[in-house]
Amino acid sequence: MAATVERILEDALALTDDARLLLAERLVESVNASANPEIEARQLAEVRRRMADVSDGRVKLVPREAALREVREAVQRTR
Repeated sequence: MAATVERILEDALALTDDARLLLAERLVESVNASANPEIEARQLAEVRRRMADVSDGRVKLVPREAALREVREAVQRTR
């Protein structure tokens, strides 16, 4: 199963920004199907806000490789 998840993740990361955001929204919805409706509504509102931030150019997405590199560099600086 882990290999399947990794393959799906690789495919998802190859999607456009908008497609990844839509996928994220759908995944959150599927996980929270039985969750507290108030929490679900807040989470969905947050996903939509973030999608709008990306679509409107208020934030810039960072490629996974660059983000991981930044995190690794930050960890190295603390050692």
